[in-house]
Amino acid sequence: MSAIKIPDILLPADGVDLCAWAVNACDQYTSDLPYWQKVERIAAGKPSAYNLIFPEIYLNNEPEKRIARINETMREYLSGGIFKKVSGGFILVERTTPSGTRTGIILAVDLEDYSYEKGAKTLIRSTEATIQERIPPRVEIRKNAPLELPHVMLLYNDEKNSVLNAVTRGKVLYDFDLMCGGGHIKGTYIDNSEEVKTAFYSLLIGSEDLLFAVGDGNHSLATAKKCWDNLKNTLSEKEKGNHPARFALVEAVNVYDKALKFEPIHRLIKTDKCDAFLKNMQTSGSGNAYIVVKGVKSQIPFNGNTPEGIKELDKYISAFLAENGGEVDYIHGEEDLIKFTENGGVGVLLPAIGKNDLFSLIKKNGNLPKKTFSMGEGYEKRYYVEAKAII
Repeated sequence: MSAIKIPDILLPADGVDLCAWAVNACDQYTSDLPYWQKVERIAAGKPSAYNLIFPEIYLNNEPEKRIARINETMREYLSGGIFKKVSGGFILVERTTPSGTRTGIILAVDLEDYSYEKGAKTLIRSTEATIQERIPPRVEIRKNAPLELPHVMLLYNDEKNSVLNAVTRGKVLYDFDLMCGGGHIKGTYIDNSEEVKTAFYSLLIGSEDLLFAVGDGNHSLATAKKCWDNLKNTLSEKEKGNHPARFALVEAVNVYDKALKFEPIHRLIKTDKCDAFLKNMQTSGSGNAYIVVKGVKSQIPFNGNTPEGIKELDKYISAFLAENGGEVDYIHGEEDLIKFTENGGVGVLLPAIGKNDLFSLIKKNGNLPKKTFSMGEGYEKRYYVEAKAII
């Protein structure tokens, strides 16, 4: 079985300011420009992952120039001694936030064992519907990049904690506070990665079972898959077998981790026709959600089957925007959504799904609606620390 691979991992070299290096996932704070301006100030003049990623808040701001600059900076960092290589083992990551200490394992997965298609029976599957139009811009960012920096987090189903119990800790590789309220992070080399790999495979019941479900970074992993599919058609059979782009760097986290919180992803409808949106919106059911207008929230009934309720809501939002214009944004955190509605538009605060139901839902129904859940608040998302060559 080859779904999991022990990768060569690139870490910032000794002497790099790690607090300035590590930044939050590119798809966070997409309506919060001051957040990313603060990150830019912290990273200014220093080696930083900020210079290697494309924050999605800037996707419509001269993307070609930014992509070219990212690729150039990647090459400069690779040739300029900014990275050191860690080989032969996984990395154990302990991330401390107000939710507790979440423990993950940095490893690589074979993209041949992953699919984001609905109904897929691969060992690695997406958890939510993939928004196809979000893939091409990311392909443009990745296709000529020599490196990947992952914010992908995969979940595995290990109620007995057998994988982490198999880990033998080695040298501490990094240990520092993260910028912008991200908490603390510690990375430790795993001395017995082959045994840990075996422990992962022992979680499988049958050949068509589910090993990993994508918790965060669904579109990033889908982009890696698309780029690999485009590339492999140009390679010989021998080259396909071990090409760096075939394997994506991820963090794997046990869905039963006590510090792993499932949070809803709320909807912000940016429109100047709020009255029309509210007048025609119809929801019902045994659950609850909240409408937010001008910073004030009001309870509404909602489908007790949360994924179905979200599917119904998104269908209405799409139809409304098609007729009336405007756009929708996906917001992590109740306070942020309430704040953003003070400047106009309509917010919908959604309920969360139970994390212990995730694997059974995926096995039974396939992908959930897009943006059904988030693992933690925005500041708890995976920060970029590690990198991997993909050429």
